[in-house]
Amino acid sequence: MHGKLPDELEKKEVHAKAVQQGTRRWLAAAAVLLVVAGALYYALSGTPAPQQRFGRFGTDGPAPVLVATASRADVPVYLYAVGTVKALNTVTVRPQVDGKLLSVNFKEGQDVKKGDVLAKIDPTIYQAQLDQAIAKKAQDEAQLANAKIDLERYEKLAAVNAINKQQADTQKALVAQYTAQVQADQAAIENAQATLSYTTITAPISGRTGIRMVDEGNYVRAADATSAIVVLTQIRPIAVQFNLPQQDLLRVSEAFAKNPLQVDAQRSDNNTVIDSGTLTVIDNQVDTTTGTVRLKAEFPNTALRLWPGEFVNVRLLIDTLKDVVVIPTGAVQRGPNGAFVYVVGEDNKAVMRPIEVEQQNETQTVVKRGLTPPERVVTMGFARLTDGSQVVIGSTSPAADSPSSNVPAQQRRQGRRNADPR
Repeated sequence: MHGKLPDELEKKEVHAKAVQQGTRRWLAAAAVLLVVAGALYYALSGTPAPQQRFGRFGTDGPAPVLVATASRADVPVYLYAVGTVKALNTVTVRPQVDGKLLSVNFKEGQDVKKGDVLAKIDPTIYQAQLDQAIAKKAQDEAQLANAKIDLERYEKLAAVNAINKQQADTQKALVAQYTAQVQADQAAIENAQATLSYTTITAPISGRTGIRMVDEGNYVRAADATSAIVVLTQIRPIAVQFNLPQQDLLRVSEAFAKNPLQVDAQRSDNNTVIDSGTLTVIDNQVDTTTGTVRLKAEFPNTALRLWPGEFVNVRLLIDTLKDVVVIPTGAVQRGPNGAFVYVVGEDNKAVMRPIEVEQQNETQTVVKRGLTPPERVVTMGFARLTDGSQVVIGSTSPAADSPSSNVPAQQRRQGRRNADPR
């Protein structure tokens, strides 16, 4: 009895599996029959299939696209770089004579003009040296005057042979000696005056003072390299230095020879234009280690928005393309034969058309040949497009915007080359 139970259980399990497999086959066959019946119903009744009825989501109806209208505009040509703000002039004010610092006549961060008194050194010793030199000159001038009187007398006596002519010649040499001595005294006076003037330290340029490096009452020495009073920087106007690849040197040089070139300084964290200036110099050699050339631009910096040592994005305007055809960059496609666009005609058919790209960035493309405004080009919905496809225009995109600072400089630099990358 017990030996038969396992055999019966095994038979029941086999039977259950067979029933399940049969059920599955029946359900699959029923599903196929339903699909076939539905297709026959739509075919016989003339009702379009769901894909045809809802062409926006299917594959057989018109392709939904967005389009933009080609237009004409003046397009500036920019080169982009990262620059460093530098003071137009920087002077470390140091004492030129030794002495006790009597006073400091400026405040840290103060704007000063050229010639303003910054500090004073005790002038007592240098005033005494000047007085001594003046006295020495007066003494030698008196001797010179007496020698001139004697010379005049000797020349008259020598003319009538009353005295030896040699005595008159000797007196003449003495007069010349005293004259030279007086001239040396005058030079000593001027030297003492200059030395005395160094006790009053004045601003050599107009600019802004930095942090004071020495306090009044200290003894300063001219020979001590650490005895600086303050660093004075000229920040209005101010300069920005930046590098460009040597490949751009020819275009920049040619444009710079024709007209002054505008340079915009932009913040490194966004595209805001801080200040606009002009290119002042192109370095006379290319850096062989980096293959770049250094340039310098000058900015008025009237609002003091640029600061020495700051990093800024630089945008150099080298040309303006006049009345050119522009379209959004998203409309440009690339294939084995180069760049092309889909042009949508009045019949809402998208026709593939090759174009020649003159300049391109992330937002705008300048078309040299292949388009005529106001033709419409597809900007979105390329997945189902083929040459001659029927399309449904969802909405019309605005024409390509003029290039502005709305695109971050780091992105625009990738598209600043004018040539078609074919």
